[in-house]
Amino acid sequence: MTNKNSGSEEIQMFRDMVLRFLQQEILPHYDSWEKNHHTPREVWNTMGDAGMLLVDMPEKYGAAGASFAVCQMIQEEMCRLGLHGLATGYNIHANIVAPYILNIATEAQKDRWLPPMVSGEVVTALAMTEPGAGSDVANMRTSAVKEGDDYILNGSKTFITNGNMADMIIVCAKTDAKAGAKGISLFLVDTNLTGFSKGKPIEKLGQHSSDTAELFFENLRIPGDALLGEEGKGFVYLMQELPRERLGCAVQAIGHAQGALDLTIDYVSQRKAFGQSVGQFQNTRFKLAQCQTELELCRALLEKYMAKYNEQTMTVSDAAMLKLAATEMQLTMVNECLQLFGGYGYTEEYPISRFYRDARVQTIYAGSSEIMKEVIARGILGKV
Repeated sequence: MTNKNSGSEEIQMFRDMVLRFLQQEILPHYDSWEKNHHTPREVWNTMGDAGMLLVDMPEKYGAAGASFAVCQMIQEEMCRLGLHGLATGYNIHANIVAPYILNIATEAQKDRWLPPMVSGEVVTALAMTEPGAGSDVANMRTSAVKEGDDYILNGSKTFITNGNMADMIIVCAKTDAKAGAKGISLFLVDTNLTGFSKGKPIEKLGQHSSDTAELFFENLRIPGDALLGEEGKGFVYLMQELPRERLGCAVQAIGHAQGALDLTIDYVSQRKAFGQSVGQFQNTRFKLAQCQTELELCRALLEKYMAKYNEQTMTVSDAAMLKLAATEMQLTMVNECLQLFGGYGYTEEYPISRFYRDARVQTIYAGSSEIMKEVIARGILGKV
């Protein structure tokens, strides 16, 4: 799936379209978005008009009905071209929120939200992380208390991708404060409702153009039909959908690492030092050989687990191993690549510096590397 020489006619057709779109509509403006720490809202409408959003959702909702592999390819190509911030927002909207709705929502909820998500009229986010909880989802404090047919939502979330621009957010909240993980429910929250507010955009080390927000809910009344799935089953749904999110992170890691490698190969082939190209030094050659090998190992692991995902046999541990391996490879590789640029790699003039910054968060969000190791260990040895 991820190999650029893939024989899949469908993937190649979509890849050609995606590359044309990114080169014409995104790349000419992306540097300014990064500089301004903001991507214009209308970009989502532009992506919708181009058929880039929710490509693997059913045609009856206005989507292309393409394969899951096509959705992953779009993220990979964005990251290969250095558009990691855009890919992260895309991943949340098209690769994470959309499957939650398709797999869990009622038909009425699907009809309401999926078509405008396809067109870009509605941008979405997923709000799990809280200031005091982080990866400890079971200890979240945001609450949703039943009042008649409605729920009253109170609490806050942080580090929410697409949070500032989102028109609808899947919010994780406690409907039973005493039940731990079994007391979590999910809600489709319209951000136009009274009681919803946002903090100022969160400034980050990298992915500057990516929209990241802190969200607040103060006595926000949401209708009962905004409940996603069954009350109290939110944690089950999270565990059901998280593997796809982590698979998406791995796809981004592989695309981004490939892009960094491409930049570095081009640079060391042209850069001269001591009378020869930097690419002729044994250290350079061995470093790039190692990078290529590690990248291909992760690509093979991705292909294995992509096949398992398509067969609905990919486990939580599988997804954790894939994310751990791919994102750690990504960090190591962009570091090695930047080193081969020397001092120029530390300047804004050379894109490798943005690759370096943008990669760092990949081993933190969607479950840190430490959490991934614990998930894998539980699969081997059980809980402590």
